[in-house]
Amino acid sequence: MKKSKNLRQKELKETLEVSPFTTDEELARRFGVSIQTIRLDRMEMSIPELRERIKSVATQEWNETVKALPIEEVIGEVVDLELDKRAISILDIRPEHVFSRNNIARGHHLFAQANSLAVAVINDELALTARSDIHFRRQVKLGERVVSKANVEGKDSRGHTIVSVQSYVGNEEVFAGTFEMFRSNQ
Repeated sequence: MKKSKNLRQKELKETLEVSPFTTDEELARRFGVSIQTIRLDRMEMSIPELRERIKSVATQEWNETVKALPIEEVIGEVVDLELDKRAISILDIRPEHVFSRNNIARGHHLFAQANSLAVAVINDELALTARSDIHFRRQVKLGERVVSKANVEGKDSRGHTIVSVQSYVGNEEVFAGTFEMFRSNQ
C-alpha cells in the first residue's frame, strides 16, 4: 500500500535532514515512486537538488575551515573534512569531463579532484604539491560518481606532509595517489 502524499513528503524531508546526500534515484526506490514524483515533492517543499544540498552543507560546514584554498576551488564537492587528518569529496562525471568520442573521463579531472583534496586537507594558509605518485586503476565513464578519500599519513624526511588519496566508483578503486605536500609552517 502506497503512502499518502503528505506522509511521503514528511518522511522525505526527515530522510534528507538525516542524510542530505541521498540521490533522487535512491529516494524513489526507497519510497516506491518515480524519480519525477520525488522531484515534484522536493520542489513543493522547496528542497534543492542534490548538487545544491551538497554545496550548501559544504559551504556551511567548511568554508571557514579550509585554509589553503577557497572551498570553491576544490574540484568536486567536499562532504567531509578534518584538517590534517582526512577529507572526502564527490565528483559527478558530466559531459564536460569526458572525451566526446568515447565518454571516458579525462585523467586530469580525476587528478585535479585528488590533488585539490590533498591541498584542502592541509591545515595551513599555504599548501603546494611538491611531488605525487599516481595510478589510474580503471577508466571512469560519463554519469559515474567518483568519491575521493584523502588521509594524512605523516611527514617525510624533508618535512613534507604525506597525503594518500584513493578515488572510488562504488566500491571499485579507480585512482590512487600519494602526494607530498609543502606547507609554509614546516
